[in-house]
Amino acid sequence: QSIQKYSALSFEAEQALALKWRDEKCEKAFRTLMQSYLRLVVKVALGYRGYGLPLEELVQEGNIGLMQAITRFEPERGFRLSTYAMWWIKAHVQEYILNNWSMVKIGTSSTQKKLFFNLRRMKAQLLGEEGIHLSPDAIKRIAKELNVNEADVIGMDQRLRHGDESLNNPLGGDEDAGEWQDFLVETRPNQEEVYGRKQIAQQRKSALMDALSKLDERERAIFVARHLTESEVTPTLEELSGQFGVSRERVRQLEERAYKKVQANMVLSIH
Repeated sequence: QSIQKYSALSFEAEQALALKWRDEKCEKAFRTLMQSYLRLVVKVALGYRGYGLPLEELVQEGNIGLMQAITRFEPERGFRLSTYAMWWIKAHVQEYILNNWSMVKIGTSSTQKKLFFNLRRMKAQLLGEEGIHLSPDAIKRIAKELNVNEADVIGMDQRLRHGDESLNNPLGGDEDAGEWQDFLVETRPNQEEVYGRKQIAQQRKSALMDALSKLDERERAIFVARHLTESEVTPTLEELSGQFGVSRERVRQLEERAYKKVQANMVLSIH
C-alpha cells in the first residue's frame, strides 16, 4: 500500500530526472525515479509467485534490477525508462529464482532457463492446472514452440514435478526401513586412501632418487637404462656393452650390482 502514494512520471519529468542523475549524480532525482517505478517491480515480482519463494525477496531483487536500469539508462535515446527497466527487473528476479529454487543449480544454459520459466505455463495450457504427465504429442509441441530438444523438455518436467528430495528421507515412508543414503555406494576411494597412496608414492620416489645418487656414474646409467625406461626402448645388454666398451657379461654384472645397491638403500630409507 505504501507504494500507492508515489505517482507515475510524465515523459518530460522522467527525462529531466534521468539527465539530472546521469550528469549531476543527483540522489534526489535517482530516488524519485526509483519510487515512481516501485509498482512495476511489484507487478513483475507477482508474476513469479508460483516458484515458492517469498514475495518480499523477489521484490528486493527486482529493486536491485531497477537500480541497475536507472544507472545505465540513456534518456537521449527517447525511450521510457519502464521499457528499459522491465528487462533489468526480470533478469534479476529470474536469476534469484534460479539460484534459490533448488539446492542443485538449475538453469545453467539458455535452454534450461527458457524451459524453467515457460514449461509450467505451457503445460497448464495444454493439460489444465490438474494435469501431471505430458503426452508425447505435448512434448513435441512444447519442444517445437520453444525451439529445444524433446529430451530437454522431459528432463525439466521431471525436475519441476519432483523438486529436491532429502537423502535422509525414510524408504517408502517407513522410518524403520532405513534412509535413502544407506543404499548409496561410493565407488571412488575415500580421501584418506588417496592421500595415503600419494604419500607412499612420494616416499618411494624420494628413496629411489637417494639410492640412485649413491651409485657411480656407470652403474646409474645402466640401472636407469634397464629399469627406468619404457619397455619398448629398453636397451639390450649387447647395446650397452657397445656403449660402455665392456663385455655383455660385465654389463650384466654391473646391472645386478646396481640393482642390489638400490634395493638395499630403498629398504633403509623407507624403514
